[in-house]
Amino acid sequence: MKLLFIGDIVGQPGRRAVKELLPKLREAYALDFVIANGENSAGGSGITPKTAGEIFSAGVDVITSGDHLWDQKEVMELLANEKRFLRPLNYPPDTPGHGSAIFEFRTPNSGLRTPNLIAVLNAQGRTFMPPLENPFLLAAAEVKRLRAQTRIIFVDFHAEATSEKIAFARFLDGQVSAVVGTHTHVQTADEQIFPGGTAYLSDAGFTGPHESVLGREIEPVVKRFLSTMPQRFDVAKDRVQLHGAVIEIDDASGRAVKIQRVSGALP
Repeated sequence: MKLLFIGDIVGQPGRRAVKELLPKLREAYALDFVIANGENSAGGSGITPKTAGEIFSAGVDVITSGDHLWDQKEVMELLANEKRFLRPLNYPPDTPGHGSAIFEFRTPNSGLRTPNLIAVLNAQGRTFMPPLENPFLLAAAEVKRLRAQTRIIFVDFHAEATSEKIAFARFLDGQVSAVVGTHTHVQTADEQIFPGGTAYLSDAGFTGPHESVLGREIEPVVKRFLSTMPQRFDVAKDRVQLHGAVIEIDDASGRAVKIQRVSGALP
């Protein structure tokens, strides 16, 4: 199977990029499944049922999130009612929503009469991040549970420190199909497949306006660094791009066969 993971969608420009570019990517790469991080899709911070609906309507199958999960109060509706929306696994047990789920997909011309299953897991790092539960310990137990149902497992690891991302992926090598990092909004050039068959990329980048500082207007961010005074960080508008990665996975073993960074730009 071939899946596309789309890096953090930022505001209306990011949602527009997904809507306009995803159909072309689906055709070009013969995609079977699409996952996107949507935690910045509502005004550049948080997510709402409305913005999630736009992303799903554009062709995304599953939306993951991260540390901006709670920035919009409407997220509670998503957590309660939308199985296709995931929050980080390592929140306390009584937190609304789910950190992983299993979904069906069909690979065209595979000859299979029944659909295959893919598990998607969302976890959040702890280095320079809010102090959640240990993602290593929780992910190990969750992956073991998921592997009883499918060997195809994709992980969005939302984390700040590259060392934590690499260590987390190495820890899960051979147990999951892919670990792709989010949160830093800068697409890295370290895509690889580990010895156990796990595809890895430190950060998928972000989908939105790249004439910016990580998706926000440049001037207020520079002023904040110059003065340390609070500023309003509005979403930028120009040079809108979609960043992500396409991963090819062997259906039977769950091992990654290929990982390729992708990017596309709106006219």
